[in-house]
Amino acid sequence: MASHRKPPPPGTRVAGIRTPALATAALTSVALLSQTATAAPSTDDKPSIEEVEKKVDDLYRQAESATEKYNSAKEKTSKQRKEVDTLLDDVAQRTQKLNEAREELGTFAAAQYRTGASAPDTATFLLADSPQDYFDQTQLMGRMTSRQKDAVDDYVTEQSATLKKRQEATDSLETLSESQGDLKTAKATVQRKLSAARELLSQLTAEEKARLAAIEKQKQEEAARKAAELAKQQAAEQKAAQEAAAAEESAGSSSSTSEASEVSDSSYATKAEKALAFARSQVGKPYVWGATGPDSYDCSGLTQAAWNAAGISLPRTTYDQVNAGTTVTLAGARPGDLVFFYDDVTHVGLYIGNGKMIHAPKPGAYVREESIYYDGESAIHSVVRPA
Repeated sequence: MASHRKPPPPGTRVAGIRTPALATAALTSVALLSQTATAAPSTDDKPSIEEVEKKVDDLYRQAESATEKYNSAKEKTSKQRKEVDTLLDDVAQRTQKLNEAREELGTFAAAQYRTGASAPDTATFLLADSPQDYFDQTQLMGRMTSRQKDAVDDYVTEQSATLKKRQEATDSLETLSESQGDLKTAKATVQRKLSAARELLSQLTAEEKARLAAIEKQKQEEAARKAAELAKQQAAEQKAAQEAAAAEESAGSSSSTSEASEVSDSSYATKAEKALAFARSQVGKPYVWGATGPDSYDCSGLTQAAWNAAGISLPRTTYDQVNAGTTVTLAGARPGDLVFFYDDVTHVGLYIGNGKMIHAPKPGAYVREESIYYDGESAIHSVVRPA
C-alpha cells in the first residue's frame, strides 16, 4: 500500500541531520556576512603601504612648502620691524624738534604779551589746529619780525613732517602686524603637517616599515641609475666642447671672447669649489625647518650659507634664490649650480656633478649627498648658476 506522506524537501545534512533548504540559505547568508565583516577593516579602512608612503611624502612636501612661506614671512617681518624702529626713532626726534619750535614761539608770545604787541593773535596761533591756515587768514605774519617768521616756518615744517612720519609709522605697524600673522599661520601649518606625517608613520607595523624601506630603496636605485645617465651625457657634451675649442685654437680662430669666457668659467669654478667645500662639511647635520646653521639647516638655508662661504650673497628663500642667477639646462649643470624642485619651487640642492647634489632633504633627515632624481625626473624644476 502506497504511503500518502509527502516526500521531505531537499536539504543538506549537518551532523547527520537533514536541514531544510531555507535554513541552509540562512546559515549561508550569516556565514557570508560574518566573512565580510571580518574582511572589511583590512580592505576598506586601512590604506596600503604605497598609499601611506605617498601620503607621508605629500605631507613632507607640504611642510617644506609651508617652511619656505615661513622663511619669507620671517624675513619680511624682520625687515619691517627695522623700518618701524627707524620710523619711530625719526618720529621721536621730530617731535623733540617740534616741541623746541613750539617753545621758541611761546617765548615770542610771552615777549609780545609783556610789550602789548599781538599777544592774542600769537596765543591763538599756538592753540590752532592748523597754524598755516590761521596765518593765511590773518595779518599776523605781517606783524612779526624776521626771526619770528623763521621760527613759525620751522614750526610749520616740523609739524607737517612729524605728522607724515607718524602716519608712515602707523601704516608700517599695521603691515608688520599682518606679516606677523602670516608668520604665525605658516608656522602652525608646518607643525600640523609634520605632526600628521609622524602620526601616520607611528601606526605602521614592523613589517609595513620594512616594506616602506624597500620602496624607498627602490626609488634610490632608480634615482642613481638616472644620475649615471646624466653624468654620461654631461661628459659627452663636455668632451665635444673641448674638441671644438681645440679645433678653433689649432685653426687660429680663437678670439678674445672665448678667452674671456674661460676666465669667467675659472672664476666661477673657484667660487663653486668654496661653496661645495662648505656644503660637504655640513653633511650629517639635521634638517630643521627655518634653520640657517651652523648646527642645522633647511634646504634654502644650506644653499644660502654655502654660497655665502664663497663670498656670494643669496636671498633667504627658494622663491628668491631661483631668480638670483642665470638659468642653465640640466645637461649643462656644473658643480655649484642650484637645482630647484617642484612646480612651486619649494626645494633646492647644490649640484656636485655626476647627477648628484648636496641638500637638506626633509624633516627627520640629515644633510646628505643624493641623486637629483631622488623624487623622480618630473620633480626637477630648473637649474640656476648663482655667480
